[in-house]
Amino acid sequence: MASLMENLIDVLEKESSEYEGLLELSQRKTAVIAKNNLTELEKIMDEEQTLVSRISNLDKRREEVTADIANVLNRDVKTLKLTDLITILEARPRERKTLEEVHDRLRTSVRGLQRINEQNMELIKNAMEMVEFAMQLLQSLKTAPETANYNRGAYSAGDTMGVVNRGFDTKQ
Repeated sequence: MASLMENLIDVLEKESSEYEGLLELSQRKTAVIAKNNLTELEKIMDEEQTLVSRISNLDKRREEVTADIANVLNRDVKTLKLTDLITILEARPRERKTLEEVHDRLRTSVRGLQRINEQNMELIKNAMEMVEFAMQLLQSLKTAPETANYNRGAYSAGDTMGVVNRGFDTKQ
């Protein structure tokens, strides 16, 4: 059991470090989004994909170790939570303290990441609205009024003055 707990703590520490790296990238991404720097944004997103892949691998390892611990404790792996393990480790204060610290670091990182991702999502949404507004403005500038020429049937035979709208349709 002791080695399983050490494995779990090791995996959680690595996972926490990766999440902290992802949090730092997300913070950098906020500034890049605000500056509208697409080249740097692409680089950051590539780095994020690498981190997410490593976190996914660590997550699988964590699930495996947790399943092993659940088997040893004769508990259901689906209902066994990290807080339950912290409670179970009352007799082992050193491991319990380490597990609590790692749990708190991980939780803090994930919450910070959620907050920054929501902020970045809002920035991107605002940028998209500005692009759409600019596109509509450009289209409206290209559309010119028609002349008021009518034929015998009282139909408009007027031509468009100025430039005819030959741009692309933003709705497609």
